[in-house]
Amino acid sequence: MTATVADDEPFAFPILIGDIGGTNARFAVVSSRDAGTSEPIVVKTADFPTIDDAIRSAVIEGAGYAPRSAVIAVAGPVNGDEIPLTNCPWVVRPRGMIAGSGLADIVVLNDFEAQALSVVAIGPEHMKRIGGGTPDPDGARVVLGPGTGLGVAGLIRALGRWIPVPGEGGHMDIGPRTPRDFEVFPHIEKLDGRLSGEQILCGRGLVNTYRAVAAADGVTPRFTEPSEITAAALGRTDRIAEEALELFVTCLGRTAGDLALVFKSQGGVFLTGGIAQKIVPALERANFREAFEDKAPHREMMRGMPIYVITQPLNALAGLAAYAREPDRFGVRTSGRRWRAA
Repeated sequence: MTATVADDEPFAFPILIGDIGGTNARFAVVSSRDAGTSEPIVVKTADFPTIDDAIRSAVIEGAGYAPRSAVIAVAGPVNGDEIPLTNCPWVVRPRGMIAGSGLADIVVLNDFEAQALSVVAIGPEHMKRIGGGTPDPDGARVVLGPGTGLGVAGLIRALGRWIPVPGEGGHMDIGPRTPRDFEVFPHIEKLDGRLSGEQILCGRGLVNTYRAVAAADGVTPRFTEPSEITAAALGRTDRIAEEALELFVTCLGRTAGDLALVFKSQGGVFLTGGIAQKIVPALERANFREAFEDKAPHREMMRGMPIYVITQPLNALAGLAAYAREPDRFGVRTSGRRWRAA
């Protein structure tokens, strides 16, 4: 059963950390508070029927580790003793993992909590800055990740600790502003009658936007994959793809600005995930920052907020490792999300 323990009670080393996505599962081991993190072990979720099999085969048998604790991040809410993943058939069952793997202490977090933790765990060499002034070192921060969906989290400093604030900000409404928007937006695919950020600001959302631009102009779309659209747009080989990526970047700037207002994120706004890393040249164009800063009457405040693209592809593991080593540095609520052997 779920143990009642203090949120900042330390974990027994070695600690297994895991960032579980729909396609890939990324693992590493932290052997002590002062030791570095092991080389990451990345496996395809489709290659294993369960997370337990993946840990046993790749980590315990394959790499020879014998972890005593685990801190695992998953894409989705953590409710109860069975935690399904959104985009793969794995179900995380901490009780079963304790019984079958030798682990005695397991915490399961939301994947964007790990992303939020990472922004105070990685250095500036893993970030590409896009405008803004000097960040407040204790200021609130916002993390956005357009990927399979649109992940959002906040990170606030209170009572001497960094507190991650997970949420579902990717499902906020989004709407047109410019005359061209009003031509394109009616063609963007809706979900249950709603147009949320995730219908534009993710991989499939970029495809939706590309098709909508084509429909607005009465043109037959050529591409079906996000990677094809970004390649054509950045290579300037397809006008529809160029406009679709420009609109994607503008909407990302608007949404990032809205969230920055919510959190007053003077510690910075951080873009994470593979899409952001691949479209840095588009993010460096003027329309992204302009959309971010266009928040009257607070344009001046917005102008001072720095934006960073996180370029470390395994940054979530870095965030989990920082938390695993020093849980007392963070305000992570573990009630209902921490399981211990009897």
